[in-house]
Amino acid sequence: MHGNAIHAAIFAVIAALALPAAAENPHARDEGRAFLVPTFHCIGIYWSPAEGGAKHKVLVRYRRSGHKRWRTGLPLRYHPVDTPECKADYRGSLVNLTPGATYEIALTLEGTGRRTECRGTTWREKFPVKSVVKVSDRDTTLTADQSGRPGAYVLYDGRGCTIDTGNEEDVGIAVRASYVILRGFTVKNVKEHGIRLFSGHHIIIEDCDISKWGSESETGWGKNYQACVFSNSKPLRAVVIQRCRMHHPSWDTNSWAEKHRGSAHPRGPQTIVFWESAGNHVIRYNECWSDKNHYFNDAMGAGYNGGYRGFPGADSDIYCNYIANCWDDGIEAEGGDQNVRIWNNYIEDVLIPIANAAVSIGPLYVWRNVSGRSYSPPGSSWDMTHGPFIKMGYAGGEKWMTGHMYIFNNTIFQENNSGAGGLGGGGRIIKHCTTRNNILHVRKGERRSIAVSRRHVDNDFDRDLTSAAVPDNHEKHGLKGPPKYIKGAGFDPETKAGMFQLAPGGKGVDSAVVIPNFCEEINGNRPDLGAHEGGTGKMQFGVKAHFAPHGSAETTGKETANKPDPRGGK
Repeated sequence: MHGNAIHAAIFAVIAALALPAAAENPHARDEGRAFLVPTFHCIGIYWSPAEGGAKHKVLVRYRRSGHKRWRTGLPLRYHPVDTPECKADYRGSLVNLTPGATYEIALTLEGTGRRTECRGTTWREKFPVKSVVKVSDRDTTLTADQSGRPGAYVLYDGRGCTIDTGNEEDVGIAVRASYVILRGFTVKNVKEHGIRLFSGHHIIIEDCDISKWGSESETGWGKNYQACVFSNSKPLRAVVIQRCRMHHPSWDTNSWAEKHRGSAHPRGPQTIVFWESAGNHVIRYNECWSDKNHYFNDAMGAGYNGGYRGFPGADSDIYCNYIANCWDDGIEAEGGDQNVRIWNNYIEDVLIPIANAAVSIGPLYVWRNVSGRSYSPPGSSWDMTHGPFIKMGYAGGEKWMTGHMYIFNNTIFQENNSGAGGLGGGGRIIKHCTTRNNILHVRKGERRSIAVSRRHVDNDFDRDLTSAAVPDNHEKHGLKGPPKYIKGAGFDPETKAGMFQLAPGGKGVDSAVVIPNFCEEINGNRPDLGAHEGGTGKMQFGVKAHFAPHGSAETTGKETANKPDPRGGK
């Protein structure tokens, strides 16, 4: 079991301390106990059965408690990683779930008689409050140091309150507590960070407006990694950042064409920075933007790219955000990426919408995201005029490229030939990557929809719509050419909503392959390629968004067999 029994016991305790409606770790049917780590819409699954190995997948069946029929999840791959950060030999996620619901999960080791069952409950979206600290306007740091307990949060009510320190204080709000809610604050004019999480867990930051943070470096640019929400606490876990507006730092970031401390790599302010945290965070329904004179470095990220933790940390979700105006990565999900899930985000005016160099543990899931305008400045060190949709490649050496990643139903939206490049640009290394149902439409004249390299390893690129070349012996069932969208398709900057549906009868309609739990038939019809399923409402991003899963059995009523087969069959 590769030493993971101890890790399982540790993380079972962590799961039990999760946000409202914690996961359960019930008595299993064999000595290899599975355990679960939930969020609002997802459940991370961990299992180390004794007979596990590369020849055996773990088949997943699940059902909501009280429902009779079982549904199918994406199988788990065997992939032990020799680090204490790796929680189990088999790891994976259920997605598109309902908040505050209990699920029964059956796991079967393919080709054997080994099977186990467990139950887990997703987080509820309402946080019970036991006491309220009402905060008025102030010009000094607010210290949140009153902890609540499970089922009884302390609410720091900042509705109508502005914290403006006139750049006299380092931090607007300092958090040294657990089970707390920061709601409705306006924070501005601080020298370092809008909100700094010094310690604690189960921290909710919602409906806040943060701007004018950070200081000028000796080179005239903003100081690196100063953020709206910042933490370098490694034990930090279970932070929810939702429906916040994070915008306009006090200082600018250098672009790739401008030197900062002798380097052309951007260095400057960001919206969210978590250094090597324990994870289990949710970042959703936020708007992160600025102007041309106050760009971010990455919009959100930090952590060492070549490591086993990274950003955002294991068992974390990033979804339904609007992200714009940074010189480097919109979402820098680099490092461990152990059950990290990124979906339904709209990202524009960045170099690279989603960065994943490198995925060391995995799995990383990236699905139903849309990228808009993308660029790098003239004269930069990049050999292209824009960045790839998903970075790929490595940081600190190929030794970190060991985790699996799944890229499903994303859309590179090309408007006036100004969109992102393909996966990995022209030639970055890609390892352990599976793609399905993506629209990889690159600019006219660009050579690659998926990077080509002799150092690619263990990839499965197929069933995508590509407009340029792909690696040899891949996309055997894929489609070629540019997509055609419905009339009026695109993003509305006022409403932060968009229409990215394919035109009826066009290439990619009813052409997607069914992916259990991620992309399934709707009313008996095959799904479409890309992020936006035909016949559904506008995709929503930002503070007014609400995630309503579509294209999964959880919401369509499409169900599998009455019960899981111990042999893994239907």
